[in-house]
Amino acid sequence: MKAITKQKIVFSILKVMSFMVIAILFLIIGFIFVKGIGVINWGFISKMPEEGMLKGGILPAIVGTLCLIGGSMLFAFPIGVFSGIYINEFLKDGPLKRFMRLMTDNLAGIPSIVFGLFGMALFVNKLKFGDSILAGSLTLGILALPVIIRTTEEALRSVDDLHRQASYALGASKLYTIKKVVLPIALPNIITGLILAIGRVSGETAPILFTVAAYFLPKLPHSLFEQAMALPYHLYVLATSGTDIEKAKPMAFGTALILITIVLICNLLANLIRAKFKKK
Repeated sequence: MKAITKQKIVFSILKVMSFMVIAILFLIIGFIFVKGIGVINWGFISKMPEEGMLKGGILPAIVGTLCLIGGSMLFAFPIGVFSGIYINEFLKDGPLKRFMRLMTDNLAGIPSIVFGLFGMALFVNKLKFGDSILAGSLTLGILALPVIIRTTEEALRSVDDLHRQASYALGASKLYTIKKVVLPIALPNIITGLILAIGRVSGETAPILFTVAAYFLPKLPHSLFEQAMALPYHLYVLATSGTDIEKAKPMAFGTALILITIVLICNLLANLIRAKFKKK
């Protein structure tokens, strides 16, 4: 078999696999859309839940999810970016740098339910935050940290060293070079880490189950120290623990559709920001 024939076969296989991934994505979204679009209306989005969540809307769960996403990113994004900068720009190659990378990878591999137990032990019990948005946000923030750290580090490593050397040659300090030269170039790829982190925390159920999620709470939170409903846990309850599971299934698919929509909107906004910085 000629080399060019082998190449065509390999490329064809890779092409088919790529389209399979896209097809699976559209299949999942299409399935959720068909099953859930029937219950989507303004009342479903804007009203409080009623009759054990079998009627009414999911507004508290939407607000709670947005609070948890925003709170976790406010905690994780600055710490993750600064940690990535330190590891790549200031830490010299050696055992310590390899150890920190290894620990970051290990942190990313810990099951989410373990993060939930840790958050309950530290934030809920030890620090006396109780079951609250603050405790849930901090727990989800720790969950998202390794994703942001690794993507930040990879984004900084992708910046050509010629940019750094040119800046040093002009008399700029290391800190100034990082701030004015390296970070602006790497920022679009750093925002990619933010997108991945949002996708990671938005669908987590186990961590919020131990730290913030309420089974049925038909009101909006007014403080960081209050419990809140959240879409992932709300979906879990509707699908498994409802008083009438068959009646709850349309509500569950509608909730899943809203959750997917929120994640897609967050990703779209982050991509627009990334595109803006990339253009600059």
